[in-house]
Amino acid sequence: MTDLAAPAAPHPALRADATAVVTGAASGIGLAAAKRFAAMGLKVVLADLPGAALEAARDAVGAAAAGGPAYVRAIETDVAQYDQVERLARETAAAYGPVSVLMNNAGIGRNPGKPWEDLAGWKSLLDVNLWGVIHGVQAFVPAMLGESAPALVINTGSKQGITTPPGNAAYNLSKAGVKVFTEALAHALREAEGHRIAAHLLIPGFTFTGITGVAEKPAGAWTADQVVDFMLEALARGDFYILCPDNEVTRPMDEKRMQWAAEDVIKNRPALSRWHPDYKEAFARFMRGEG
Repeated sequence: MTDLAAPAAPHPALRADATAVVTGAASGIGLAAAKRFAAMGLKVVLADLPGAALEAARDAVGAAAAGGPAYVRAIETDVAQYDQVERLARETAAAYGPVSVLMNNAGIGRNPGKPWEDLAGWKSLLDVNLWGVIHGVQAFVPAMLGESAPALVINTGSKQGITTPPGNAAYNLSKAGVKVFTEALAHALREAEGHRIAAHLLIPGFTFTGITGVAEKPAGAWTADQVVDFMLEALARGDFYILCPDNEVTRPMDEKRMQWAAEDVIKNRPALSRWHPDYKEAFARFMRGEG
């Protein structure tokens, strides 16, 4: 008799001696994922900007690696520069062979301001958060398609790319773009010959990382390790949308917020009506389940 409570087997791409590439791997969710992949026996390439953080991450992941430090390599990479991501792909192939797991996770959280302010700031954020993901797919996926083994592409998005709250429109735009791009990628890979590569959108909740901008973990935030635990469970289930809760926001709360945002279009409400004074009470009633 099957034990319905038993955990699902890991995704077949997450197998010993396979190769994983993680961008933004020097800290936060990227570092936590790199450690977990290494502990599972994968060879792991950490990609991030040069500096002490990347070197420390290499040592930490090497210490966690089931295959030892030889299974871990750090490659200095600015994902905003496509030539550097192409170099990352070449050096990974030369060191470890075909890539089974590509995690496009690099991101920045700076706020360039209103839509008519700081053009350079808008561009630099989009170059990392959105173009960095596109660069990763363009540089790695063609070769991944040529392999016969199961593989994964995990792109890190954000709930802010779905509900788009006021406060940092550039970040919201970048993560909305990651959502749309990853949906299109998943569809295209599903139609590719062999159906061997699956794409997934990681949607963290409130997570304590460098982007949080505080020195100590807030009580409401998850740790990066909790996000990775949740991600691995979701990958084992085959979830495309890996929608993480946190210590403040439950999945039902997220679902209601996302439903309200989608219904702005359906019901022709003002943009971002959740934060519009005329809809404040209606939104509160909706969250309470009163309509």
